[in-house]
Amino acid sequence: MRASGLSSATVSNVISDLITDGMVAEAGSVDSDGGRPRTLLRVRPDYAQVVGVDVGETHVQVGLFDCTLTTLTLATYPIAETGLDPERVAGLVLDGIKAVTEGVDPAQLLGVGVGVPGAVQGDGLVYAPTFDWSAVPLESMLRPHVAAPLYVDNCARTLGQAEMWRGAGRGADRAVVALLGVGVGAAVGTGADSFRGATSTTSEWGHTVIQVGGERCRCGSRGCLEAYIGADAILERYGKKFDADDTESRLAELVAKAATMKDAQDTLDETAEYLGIGVANLINLLSPDRVVLSGWVSAVVGPSILPAVVDAAERHALPYLFSQAEIRLGQLGNAEVALGAATLPVVQLLATGARPAA
Repeated sequence: MRASGLSSATVSNVISDLITDGMVAEAGSVDSDGGRPRTLLRVRPDYAQVVGVDVGETHVQVGLFDCTLTTLTLATYPIAETGLDPERVAGLVLDGIKAVTEGVDPAQLLGVGVGVPGAVQGDGLVYAPTFDWSAVPLESMLRPHVAAPLYVDNCARTLGQAEMWRGAGRGADRAVVALLGVGVGAAVGTGADSFRGATSTTSEWGHTVIQVGGERCRCGSRGCLEAYIGADAILERYGKKFDADDTESRLAELVAKAATMKDAQDTLDETAEYLGIGVANLINLLSPDRVVLSGWVSAVVGPSILPAVVDAAERHALPYLFSQAEIRLGQLGNAEVALGAATLPVVQLLATGARPAA
């Protein structure tokens, strides 16, 4: 009633309809400050299921989630063997969707959301410079083989939406959610009307220049933030051999070595300084009340460098803006980007109030 301005009778009627539709269920009651106890409500997890797909730079991960975005099952496929060929990447996506939806009633599937590391324009055309993709019709490539509504969007935007709904951004009025991986991106989220796309603003934060004539970036420029805090950039700056083969394991190995090896610790210290400068730029430019460091790189290195990142951000941000900004690590776990993609069908449900047509 407070949020909507509707009368108690109208709210009761709407809730009754939602209960009848099977979307909402009563979940006990709490005493109020005078008057009748208040009935608690919850979304029924079994109302529907959604699929989220993370087309990442190290893997394709596909997850099946219930209507409360709780993970039911995951399938992960290394992407290196595809050579980033669009047809082969699309094949991995379809393999994953088939694997996680085996045995799922099609009538229970709200849709499939796909998060990609680039801009999505026109009729699902993907522009992903780090994949060397330009106007790749990924949506058209997938749609004939997916027996559910399909949505494709930028992975930083969808991750930002997930962090605002049920992660470290929850409760913030204005949050910047940074996606740290091999590539680097960011999304701006607001606490109001997120289901209407309030977290749809993304930025190429990773390609803001922090060093004139600096390190060569994959985008072709020099001195970009990504060239200092992207996963490959961190490992290259360390410049030593690793026992592990894949990027994620190597980064975890670097963090472990930092406990006893000065050069490894120096690499993390430099990473924290560059990341703190990047966060300070976000604070100075966007005036958020919260900055969330999400993505798999944040999960691996974040716990060990967060204090140094906060210190660097404080030294480089304007004091009055820094004082109102809180810096946190993401809270969504290792399936965060797939979870973010899974918000796309749920957004459609909330925006329209109805299940999509088959």
